[in-house]
Amino acid sequence: MVRGATLRQLRAFSAVAKHRSYARAAAELHLTPSAVSLQIKELEQSIGLSLFGRAGRSSCLTRAGELLLVDVNRAFDALKDADETLNRLCGRETGVAAVGMVTNATYFLPRLLAKFHAVHPDIELQVSVGNRDQLLKKLGSGEIDFAVMGQPPASFEASFDMLATQPLGIIAAPEHPLSREREIPAATLAECEFIVREVGSGTRAAMDRFFNESHIAPRYHMEMGSNESIKQAVMANMGLSFLSLQTAQLELRNSLLVSLDVVGLPLIRSWHVVRADSNPLGPAAESLRRYILKFGSTFIAGPCEEVPVISVRALSHLSNSTSL
Repeated sequence: MVRGATLRQLRAFSAVAKHRSYARAAAELHLTPSAVSLQIKELEQSIGLSLFGRAGRSSCLTRAGELLLVDVNRAFDALKDADETLNRLCGRETGVAAVGMVTNATYFLPRLLAKFHAVHPDIELQVSVGNRDQLLKKLGSGEIDFAVMGQPPASFEASFDMLATQPLGIIAAPEHPLSREREIPAATLAECEFIVREVGSGTRAAMDRFFNESHIAPRYHMEMGSNESIKQAVMANMGLSFLSLQTAQLELRNSLLVSLDVVGLPLIRSWHVVRADSNPLGPAAESLRRYILKFGSTFIAGPCEEVPVISVRALSHLSNSTSL
């Protein structure tokens, strides 16, 4: 029965259930796949039931496995809480805080995490980076405690706190013809080519909404999942892009990129710290969440007026190079 199971067997079971893969579970546990398989086999023999079946190339839980997983996860949560309680009694603040961030947040959040780690060195930080849709899935499954993103979710019950503002606008190479224009009508963009973020990105969703509301449909001739790659392509004058202007501060200040003066832009959105109501935060995660809310705004650029729109005078020294 389960009372004869070892902690090592239950950890192996939990890891395989999470990853649906013996190989990925083995990597997390720093074991070989055969060692993980042996732990599962011994656990199944102990309780007299099969815990996993096959679904294509993935491992899937049987009904017995699904029922066991609920109690195993509850037991591990209780052990984690007990460990944190005992450490607090000893005057140590320990535990694990799992935070997710959208790629736009990588321009400020790592510095904030470094500051937090310096103050709380015994708290282990687990960081996930992805687009908005990917982080929402991890929030819903409990893989992360909370996430820093733009638009809060409407797909499930969640609580959120506003962190700071985020300006979104259109960037161009300084030699792009529109870089010299002022009060550009949105309709003018209909003839332009855009380098865009992938579907599932909050930036992509905001851009699509802006274009739909402006009744235009520019050509998306290149899709990239990296802001850095997009900025390089725009600097090469391969097209325009709609991005968080905070991600391009350095390039804008050094006249490597231009923030176009488009009517209706920049859009002002907000950064939020989002957590699922179904996943109560432990002391370590709550400590990190409060730290981010307290100090996060000092690591983020202010409103869009603080992000320079390059002036015509500053452009006068640039040559009229042809587009690539």
